[in-house]
Amino acid sequence: MRIQSAAKREGRAQTARNLCAVSLYSNCGAGDLGLREAGFRFHVLSDIDGRRLTVAALNHVGAKTISGDLRQTWPELVDAYRARSGKQRPALLAACPPCQGMSSARGGRGPGHDPDAGCRDERNLLVLPIANAVAELQPRIVVVENVPAFFTRKVRHPETREPISAANLLISMLCARYQVFPFISDLANYGVPQTRRRAFLTFVDRHEPSLIRLQKERVAPYPVPTKLWVGRGGIPTAAQALARLRLPSLDASTAALAADPRRAMHFVPVWSKRRYDMVATIPAGSGKSAWENQACGTCGRVDVGDDDAICPHCGDALLRPIMKDGGDTYRLITGFRSSSYRRMSADTPPSTVTTASGHVGSDRTIHPLENRVLSPLECALLQTFPRDFKWGDALTKWGHTNVREMIGEAVPPLFTRLHGRVIRGLLTNRWVERPISLSDTRCRRPTKVLGLPDLWLSWAN
Repeated sequence: MRIQSAAKREGRAQTARNLCAVSLYSNCGAGDLGLREAGFRFHVLSDIDGRRLTVAALNHVGAKTISGDLRQTWPELVDAYRARSGKQRPALLAACPPCQGMSSARGGRGPGHDPDAGCRDERNLLVLPIANAVAELQPRIVVVENVPAFFTRKVRHPETREPISAANLLISMLCARYQVFPFISDLANYGVPQTRRRAFLTFVDRHEPSLIRLQKERVAPYPVPTKLWVGRGGIPTAAQALARLRLPSLDASTAALAADPRRAMHFVPVWSKRRYDMVATIPAGSGKSAWENQACGTCGRVDVGDDDAICPHCGDALLRPIMKDGGDTYRLITGFRSSSYRRMSADTPPSTVTTASGHVGSDRTIHPLENRVLSPLECALLQTFPRDFKWGDALTKWGHTNVREMIGEAVPPLFTRLHGRVIRGLLTNRWVERPISLSDTRCRRPTKVLGLPDLWLSWAN
């Protein structure tokens, strides 16, 4: 009873000011911007890459940044927070551990059910520093974001060596003090103008008074979807989303056409003539790939099979993804034929913005209508970065590839703002954003995947 009364007093004390927060694996701080807009004030940001923290610091003025491997620096992070906030617990600890070891876009990961394959990438166990920081700081709410494979990709438990997913490992380490709420959704359903399926774990301290309200109303600490269909009034198509950005057209054929002189972030790589012709042959708006091109650079349209690499008339390489196979023979490049060298469809939502957005051979990176990939600015805006996001000299100092990686790994601040408003309402007992029902499949399905009790059923009794 004493603990619950202390929690109530703490909640009342924090309603009058911004709620204190800590960010782990902060990247460039974009996702944390949405949480800040929801009322949270970040005292400490951390990331292994100091370049990213330099950008984050520009957008979170006054926050302390901790650079380095969190497996070694988490005690420094704890000390930095306490130096600024004393004994006050963080209202929120937000963490976005690297997803590269989980992501389906990465090859060579081995089967998802193989824990030894999962352990080969040490990043798959980066939930451990999260648990360490939580144990020391005891935040009222913990939010962890990753790709959906975070819930299923097996690793070995560091102590028992038993197979377990990284998500389940973290849950097992926090469950004594926290009630967990799993969630998987396409963030396009929340107004993010791209297809972006992401997984979340939100942990609520079991002594939080508002946990009783969640139980009574059988809701979870996530926002209700705002967009439910594609097209007019709903999720925008790729053509609609890009048109709404109101940016000048670009073209990858020449340096003059590939850059907007008024906007430093609006430019694209210039392609060789062969690569440009290969992309230009893909019908605009079709969603088709260069693998399907029925064309030769010399002879024009030709009738060839799906696996052909050479023009039957002149012997030149077709306008398809082709490589030399020793000597003067050619063959199609193997792998990722379903998504690489492919235009976005004009009539479906934009494809997921990834770290490889500048590579034509990556996953659906080609503009639906123009002959180019998307610019860093377009990618950032599709990720719902604010137009006034501060990049400093990141582009000139570290190059567009590094900037694209920051953009691709960010959590869209549009969603984090909505999520943050729900969390703030939970902490202050003044709900301004309606929480989602526990009966929603976005909550129940991942709960089942993780093998956790169904709160919708158990809280009904």
